[in-house]
Amino acid sequence: MLGEGILKGLAETARNAVGSFVSKDRLTTVEYPEERLPLPEASRNFPFLVYDGTDWEKGLRCVACQICEKECPPKCIYIDKSKDKKPDAFGRPQIYPAKFDIDISVCMSCQICVEVCPFEAIKMDTQYELSTDDRFGGLLLDRKELAKSNEYYHQIHPTEASEVDAKLAAEKVKADAKAKAAAGAAAAKAAAAAAAPKPAEAAAKPVVLADAPAAKPQGEGD
Repeated sequence: MLGEGILKGLAETARNAVGSFVSKDRLTTVEYPEERLPLPEASRNFPFLVYDGTDWEKGLRCVACQICEKECPPKCIYIDKSKDKKPDAFGRPQIYPAKFDIDISVCMSCQICVEVCPFEAIKMDTQYELSTDDRFGGLLLDRKELAKSNEYYHQIHPTEASEVDAKLAAEKVKADAKAKAAAGAAAAKAAAAAAAPKPAEAAAKPVVLADAPAAKPQGEGD
């Protein structure tokens, strides 16, 4: 019949159009912002600073080594190193960033700062709703705004965060064993030094000389 193919095509189009409104699997539009698609674990947007424990300022992993600041291609990271040391989340005295700012209006989300950080202190966030009418102050994030807990890191990147925790735990065990061995060696050295005779005591001991052989009278044995 003439036009049968056209009618079949129109019927299929109508079926898909109506079905897209009633079938959950056929919906093609997400009603944003009421609905949001789940983000893949590997997604990334802008960096954030990871901290351990409950106190963001005390628990920051960052030690202000400034490697990320130097390696950042667009130069959007600004760090001032502290002049003193404060106890970190594990009680160890540590240098900390007195200032740590990131200008996310310049950041290009390259993740180089994450790759070069030797302390697993900076990671990539998935948050993308950061629009503001303040071009300068609103997009320049300080360390308090950048600080997010390790629990948050596990929520957005669970696989990566678990690997990082395992790596840090292994490094801590290794460092503790090294410190214990160094302390044992120092204790042994101190004990050996205490057991050794003091120079004054050695000088006070009398020196006993062996008797010299008697001289033969002249003429004997000639």
